Amino acid sequence: MAAPTKTASTLALVTPVKGHVQVFIAPHRNLYADIIAQGLRVAGQGTQVLLAQLFQTGINQGLRHPRRLVENLEWLRCDAQRDLSGDLSKDDIELTDTEKSAVLELWDYAKVTIKSARAGLVILDEANLLVARSLITEDELLQVLEMRSPKVNIILTGAFMTERICDYADQVTHRRN
Repeated sequence: MAAPTKTASTLALVTPVKGHVQVFIAPHRNLYADIIAQGLRVAGQGTQVLLAQLFQTGINQGLRHPRRLVENLEWLRCDAQRDLSGDLSKDDIELTDTEKSAVLELWDYAKVTIKSARAGLVILDEANLLVARSLITEDELLQVLEMRSPKVNIILTGAFMTERICDYADQVTHRRN
């Protein structure tokens, strides 16, 4: 008797589970304590975590100077000389070419991490500003989310998020003051 062959209909019964995309929106631009706690919890359970603060800076920051809160949590900030977040109550700040390059260097690192599954959780703080400041297109952000490794969960934070990104996300949380 011949072994049964797999048909297209039997293959369709198994659907790979893809990691979740969560969006956290708040009127302030601070990384939330519970998101850091979630990253720490996941890292403490043995999963690699990347926390990328795309528009936050600090002394000796950037890809060459990652911070480690615990063994599995890599915390990166942009390699720039000033805070690049801006202020919601004022006009947005203008980025220099050097600052744009620093933000995009961190974004490129995050994209590789997302696609390759080097981390099981990637937190992109102020991801909305990538699109709002025309550093990347909304389509590029959606493409990175769509092409992520099935093993990667992503958290996007920001003071606002586009409707298309929110529609794509598995969970959207709006915070109040």
